Amino acid sequence: MLALPSWNTACKDWARRIIAGESIIPVLPLDHERAAKALRIFKRLRVKDMPGFPTLGESSPKWVFEFVYTIFGARDAETKKQAVKAFLLLIAKKNGKSTIAAGIMMTALILNDRADGEFQIIAPTQKIANNSFGPAMGMVELDPQLSDLFKANRNYRSIEHKLMNSSLRVVAADADTVGGGKSIANLIDELWLFGKNPRFANILSEIEGAQAARPEGFTVMLSTQADEEPTGEFKRILEHMRAVRDGTVADHTSLPVLYELPEYLLKDEIWRNDETLWRIPNPSIETGFFDIDFLRNGLVSKTGTREAKNIFFAKHFNIQVGLRQRSDGWAGAEFWEANGDPTLTFETLLERCDVVVFGIDGGGLDDLLGLTVIGREKGTGRWLTWSHAWMHPIVFARRQVIASKLQELIDAGEITLVEKPGDDVAAVCDLVMRAEDAGLLAEGPAIGVDSVGIGDIVVELTSADRGLSIDRIFAVLQGWRMSGAIKTAERKVAGGEMINAAQALMAWCVGNAKAVARGNATAIDKQISGAAKIDPLMALFNAVTLMVRNPQPKKKPSFQMMFV
Repeated sequence: MLALPSWNTACKDWARRIIAGESIIPVLPLDHERAAKALRIFKRLRVKDMPGFPTLGESSPKWVFEFVYTIFGARDAETKKQAVKAFLLLIAKKNGKSTIAAGIMMTALILNDRADGEFQIIAPTQKIANNSFGPAMGMVELDPQLSDLFKANRNYRSIEHKLMNSSLRVVAADADTVGGGKSIANLIDELWLFGKNPRFANILSEIEGAQAARPEGFTVMLSTQADEEPTGEFKRILEHMRAVRDGTVADHTSLPVLYELPEYLLKDEIWRNDETLWRIPNPSIETGFFDIDFLRNGLVSKTGTREAKNIFFAKHFNIQVGLRQRSDGWAGAEFWEANGDPTLTFETLLERCDVVVFGIDGGGLDDLLGLTVIGREKGTGRWLTWSHAWMHPIVFARRQVIASKLQELIDAGEITLVEKPGDDVAAVCDLVMRAEDAGLLAEGPAIGVDSVGIGDIVVELTSADRGLSIDRIFAVLQGWRMSGAIKTAERKVAGGEMINAAQALMAWCVGNAKAVARGNATAIDKQISGAAKIDPLMALFNAVTLMVRNPQPKKKPSFQMMFV
């Protein structure tokens, strides 16, 4: 019995390969006849926006040919079924991404043998859609044979086969109706921008559904790094593709081709002063069409501020933006990730600490209710923190720009979606009372609150059922008056004396926080931070206000035995 061909798409030694300039696409049992035919077609297509209208064969580097060869060869030669259904190409700007996109989809359209076949390039905006359509239309206009076979319509951004009625459409997610339809192949351009689109998960689902009836179908995703920390579907897809590449997830239907620097080269910006490493995120640097002086000059002129540097590094060196890279961020953000402990939960925090205090912050129904607990660790005196948030469904409608991120955190169990008003209040009070019942809640002021919007929590905690006295709840002054707590938290986390639970929720909030100087004071302002939420971080500062007082656990009542 013959063994089935191996479609293992992992490339565990990718770091060694990419530094050595070797292929980062693993050896696969490709349909070489079809792959070679596709590559011949691709290479003869002409590029309209280059002097002399060179062919893709004349102007493209070797890695492009390998990528195209793999896309069209990744199918079973006998059944014609596509084996690899999803491809992700992560590459820096100025590497010919739009031209590559047009070439791949024109090749797919030319190879197609299904009447009325549909092909799509899906772009996040009309501008990017136009940038993708222009090269495709140029390929038709510059080739007499293709001009006889195809009709290009600039107004509808479509190219139609005159005989088979098959077509390539370029659609913009911000203006056109986008869905799977009956599409055979799809190319998604600038995937990172779709991370901010809460509808993108539905678009992907429709595409996958359409391809279920098109066994020859596939989806190619192209992207640079995001200009801020990845979020939404982009983050999910990128993390999945990295896991496939590293061999920690087995998914032979997905092929990652990620031109990014290995982690150890990012430390201390080792790559910055070694131009031989710049080809890693810029594999087209070997062609005469890539201007390396642009990178040299940009490293001087585009990196004056931290924010400008982050964007330039992300776009031209594929370096992912992280917590430590905000120009106007909270100073503690630089040290937050390094002080994360993923084993820390609410339960383990109670076990490891001798006293705890809570911070609570939140607004109305269209806001998050944030809670952070800080415990003082037995033996070390370190501060351990854990956070959670609650939100009502209306937040999705009113905060659409962050809807995909909120859903991601709900799925992670770090935000609880509350269907009925009052359930969030009860959940917050339950956590506080668990600490009280364990004898760990601080004596005296133990719950620091922003006095705005938490009246229901105060009423519940001081009710007969809960039994806390009002003097256990402390109204923390906000704005610049919180400067002391903010600076204390900065020093604690920088010194490794405040350990967080390595939660995505707090990583997001810490990254969102924008610091503003108020005289000699520092404030973290909700309004300045905008739509991005920071409520659990503000709850942290409320709790810090109480923990700096060196609280003690509530004394247990003592009993004396008397004889009469």
